[in-house]
Amino acid sequence: MGIAGQDLNDGNATLTLALIWQLMRAYTLSILTQLANTGSPIVEREIVTWVNNKLQSAGKPTSLKGFQDPVIADAKVILDLMDAIRPGSINYENFREGGTEEDNLANAKYAISIAWRMGARVYALPEDIVEVKPKMVMTIFACLMAMDYVPNMDSRPQ
Repeated sequence: MGIAGQDLNDGNATLTLALIWQLMRAYTLSILTQLANTGSPIVEREIVTWVNNKLQSAGKPTSLKGFQDPVIADAKVILDLMDAIRPGSINYENFREGGTEEDNLANAKYAISIAWRMGARVYALPEDIVEVKPKMVMTIFACLMAMDYVPNMDSRPQ
């Protein structure tokens, strides 16, 4: 609404990004709706519960309170979750324990690259993880959840 083809043709960055965000949001909601199998999307609480159950069942020390949880910033919980989904997929020697913004950014880049390699359709940026942007962080966990529930949802080679 409020975005015309001419805006895109003119290169209006703000309106183009707004359109792209709406496409990403619609995609994430469609994934969550498919997972719920009820016609309405899964809610945040259900994703957080799934994440914590998956981490606990794999014996991982990390957990998640919500998508604004500061523990997300170093990407360890994301890496642990991916390792819980596909054991051995994470080389923890690549994880930086320092906790500086530079370390966290390197960890976030690693997490996103592994997610893509695993076939998750993650479109968040490493900065979204480091800055703990709740909407974008939620999309990461939702895509990992979808990948775990529907392992062949993506036809890309792994």
